[in-house]
Amino acid sequence: MITHKILLAHPLPPSLTNELPALASVVELHSLPDPEAYLQEKGSEFTVLVTTGTDGVDAALLSSLPNLQAICSLGVGYDAIDLDAVRAHDLVLSNTPDVLNDCVADLAIGLLIDTVRGLSAADRHVRRGDWPRIGPTKPTTRVSGKRLGLLGMGRIGQVIARRAAGFDMDIRYHTRNAKPELPWQHEASLMNLAQWCDFLIVACPATPTTYHMVTADVLKALGPQGYLINIARGTVVDENALVTALQTGELAGAGLDVYEHEPKVPVELFTMEHVVLLPHIGSATHETRAAMCSLVVDNVRSYLEQGHLLTPVNVSKT
Repeated sequence: MITHKILLAHPLPPSLTNELPALASVVELHSLPDPEAYLQEKGSEFTVLVTTGTDGVDAALLSSLPNLQAICSLGVGYDAIDLDAVRAHDLVLSNTPDVLNDCVADLAIGLLIDTVRGLSAADRHVRRGDWPRIGPTKPTTRVSGKRLGLLGMGRIGQVIARRAAGFDMDIRYHTRNAKPELPWQHEASLMNLAQWCDFLIVACPATPTTYHMVTADVLKALGPQGYLINIARGTVVDENALVTALQTGELAGAGLDVYEHEPKVPVELFTMEHVVLLPHIGSATHETRAAMCSLVVDNVRSYLEQGHLLTPVNVSKT
């Protein structure tokens, strides 16, 4: 009979770390004085690894855990996890889908409205005392009734689209394959979608295929009246091209919750009033984080007791 032991690769919320010891022995790697030396001596004892979608797991760590069987990740994205190494070690992987859809979609719509209507910029205008000194801010752009393009139409994209429908938006989307069961029009070309829409929301996963999918040409097609909103992953957008487009006026504005080299944000964006910058808070509500942690615990419990994960990720190469 296998004696399971759980390794926590990175700092995790107390609601998660407090629950896991009831399932098996737990070690928090980041709290050890010499993690590398510890793994050399004890790495073979661990069968389950818990991490986060942003911190991930690299090949070196997996190589130090020869008897590892499963990785349970907190978050829906898993681009920071070395999938080649996961496959090489024949591991199973879980994430926490669905439970964060609503809050990420809420943030996407809020970020869109903030960016297009200039809410954060107007707030700064008032706080600086500029209103009585130089008058109100200039008129901005209407949100309702506009054309919304979605790059990605997965779980989160569909919730965003339903939210946007409440603003009477005309909605189209681009994915590799059309989803005829959905009520919105599919655009086979991202370039055509960018040319058509007023607002482009990035809501697709980060994969080798989507790396820098939003190019300088796509931003140019979106145009000087267009806005980019990214709540997915920073690597989907060519960040240097985005900065240039915002500097030159080729793009009207951007709302960003994610960046290519988090937590590093291009300093050029800091002084741009037509850009809203958030610190990757799409799922950061008490309710959603609690649900995410609970799902991680449920995945660990299911694996330890039944040998399978509740929300497995398909790690096969496509």
